[in-house]
Amino acid sequence: MAVSVENYLKVKEELAVTDTLLVAVSKKKPIEDILALYNLGQRDFGENYVQELLEKQPLLPADIRWHFIGHLQRNKVKYIANLCFLIHGVDSLALLDEINKQAIRHNKIIDCLLQVHIAQEETKFGFNETELAAVLPQLTTRKNVRVKGLMGMASFTTQETRVREEFRQLKNCVNKFAPYFSVDNDPVVSMGMSGDYSIAVQEGSTLVRIGSLLFGTRH
Repeated sequence: MAVSVENYLKVKEELAVTDTLLVAVSKKKPIEDILALYNLGQRDFGENYVQELLEKQPLLPADIRWHFIGHLQRNKVKYIANLCFLIHGVDSLALLDEINKQAIRHNKIIDCLLQVHIAQEETKFGFNETELAAVLPQLTTRKNVRVKGLMGMASFTTQETRVREEFRQLKNCVNKFAPYFSVDNDPVVSMGMSGDYSIAVQEGSTLVRIGSLLFGTRH
């Protein structure tokens, strides 16, 4: 088992200061590793692949809050619509429409985050600010989805200045479009992973997705 209890407790202590939610990214990790963190009190876990989530979910405690954090294809939404606590990374209106359709089918409301392209790498998905301005006013016609905020991934770089600028860009977008988000208090600002979560929290993140720091390197 590669789970680092020491790192987990350190991260939880750091995040507690700002009440930032930790999603433990458990993709490609075995059931016993997930249970190790579950037994320490962790309840929010993130998976990237639909098939892997479908295999793990029945084998683990029912009170786990599953976050789908991978790039989601429209034809796969129907398989996870009734399983997820939060779907991250919604990067098109067509995908949002499919989530709404499946939510109607299950007679529920599905919580989502829209993904914003803040990195300089072209491989990242997401809306730009102009596209957000066009999409967000249309949310009122999708009654079975609840967009709770935005998420984004910074460039893979050691340049802290650039990472901070990209995180600030996302936080500014959340502030600008805050009236559109379906939340009782503050909108979700999801940014920060194992290598940059401390910077993200300093820049206003309310949710971080951490994997390798907790579970060890993936093969």
